[in-house]
Amino acid sequence: MDLKKILPENGPPINEVNKYIEKYKNDLIVIKYGGNVLIDRNIFDNFITDLSILNKLGLSVIVVHGGGPRIKRELDKSNIQSKFIRGLRVTDEKIINIVESVLIDFNNDIVSSLDKKNTEAVSIHTKKDNIIEVVPEAKELGFVGLPNKINNDILLNIIQQNKIPIISPLGLDKNNQTHNINGDTAAMAVAKSVKSRRLLLMTNVDGVLNKEKKLIDEISSSEILEMVKDETITEGMIPKISACLDAVNNGVTAAGIINGTKQHSCLWEIFSDKGSGTLIRK
Repeated sequence: MDLKKILPENGPPINEVNKYIEKYKNDLIVIKYGGNVLIDRNIFDNFITDLSILNKLGLSVIVVHGGGPRIKRELDKSNIQSKFIRGLRVTDEKIINIVESVLIDFNNDIVSSLDKKNTEAVSIHTKKDNIIEVVPEAKELGFVGLPNKINNDILLNIIQQNKIPIISPLGLDKNNQTHNINGDTAAMAVAKSVKSRRLLLMTNVDGVLNKEKKLIDEISSSEILEMVKDETITEGMIPKISACLDAVNNGVTAAGIINGTKQHSCLWEIFSDKGSGTLIRK
């Protein structure tokens, strides 16, 4: 395999890439790509390129995507105001239909963009090969679900064919009713279920920052909990941290929070000694 032809010029060094291909070749990597990161088409295209490279290098990757900004845009068009409780969108029947439609459209966009890079991907959502069974999270939230069970067989079958599963954060309850799922929660549930080696949450910040606002390269779960307690970590980072901690305490080797707006951050995180964000271990 000629890595020079596959890797971007501003990607990680080839000697390190070789080492990490060997390290990850029998493992699974779950990547959550946040909707906030995917608004800009150039950043989206960069992510598609990275996914295609990972696939061509023989790594087994599962993608869970978000879609918050796209959902907001569609709701605004219909003059629907969203109410949030604990950061989760209250979802009634009208809203869940819009959410489902937006997320499935976005899912298809990712799959067709990969297809243009000669990389095969497979859509997974509530209308096709649903793999996530949910229970309602809380009555006041409406159709918001918590993953209860993941169908690993569908995922592993896709991966064995060297294709990339692209999962929308949607699930069905016991009555086949569609529920919206927080994207980080969906990715964490998938990572735990398949016991992936890595869970990567790609967002629009560099990772976990200390009190001096400097990036922390690697941290243990006990150190992270201290930072939450003393309010070094606050607000939007807390759900991401919770998802990472849940994953590493349930069979995932390590979880990373990285900046998906930076070029090839995904490749740098997986294929270099220094990584590109914060790595959280048990």
